[in-house]
Amino acid sequence: MESKFEFAKSLVKQAGQYILGHMGEDLQIETKSSPTDLVTRLDKEVQDHLVSEILSRYPEDKICAEEGCLRASVKEGAVWVIDPIDGTNNFVAQQEDFAIMLAYFESGEGQFALIYDVAKGDCYHGGGAFPVCLNERPLPAFKRKPLRDFLIAVNAGMLEKNEWGVADLGRAALGVRVYGSAAISFARILSGRLLTYVTYLQPWDYAAASILGESLGYEVVTLSGQALDFKTRQAVMMLPLEMQEEIQSYIYERKRT
Repeated sequence: MESKFEFAKSLVKQAGQYILGHMGEDLQIETKSSPTDLVTRLDKEVQDHLVSEILSRYPEDKICAEEGCLRASVKEGAVWVIDPIDGTNNFVAQQEDFAIMLAYFESGEGQFALIYDVAKGDCYHGGGAFPVCLNERPLPAFKRKPLRDFLIAVNAGMLEKNEWGVADLGRAALGVRVYGSAAISFARILSGRLLTYVTYLQPWDYAAASILGESLGYEVVTLSGQALDFKTRQAVMMLPLEMQEEIQSYIYERKRT
């Protein structure tokens, strides 16, 4: 497993260098499900490179990835989950606050994961049998404080409509942040700068965080507190187990009128 983990770290950093070397070129931006759901040629090129390198080294492994139709279940054996550029809108508009995410599962059990903040050069990696680190520095486990002392991150649309009570939770906390990237939000939780992140996500958006967070006392669950299905877009949150009951006391589904 260690050789696979080292391969993954090298591969992700290589992909990050590719992005940095080409981000000033024509990105050939397209829309997917909506005018704000963007994809660039680099999303596709980076994913193709990651998939090609993984399968050339491990031809029996399977892939679940954002772009295209690669949708292996994490329970199917050895499965890599890939988000080539998370925070594409940030990437297009700001060229920062985006990341590559890679997670590796065996028969549904997370073995390791990586979140690579490309612009900053920060790599969050580990999980499973490996310590969770920011670059080479081990990250500490969650330390409890009063809710009022924490910042939280949420989806902007959910905050505006107070979906699932996220605005109420924000008022009970120190404040609310919206980063426009699941990867960046999760990274700030792992580094102790946020308490929780509430949004709607696909499996490739939360797979890495689900592995990395476990070792530090966090979990990623649905907003009703159930296990993730790793198949569909779901309303999810990453939170510390120690404060799950308190946080979820603010979270309930608002019926739309």
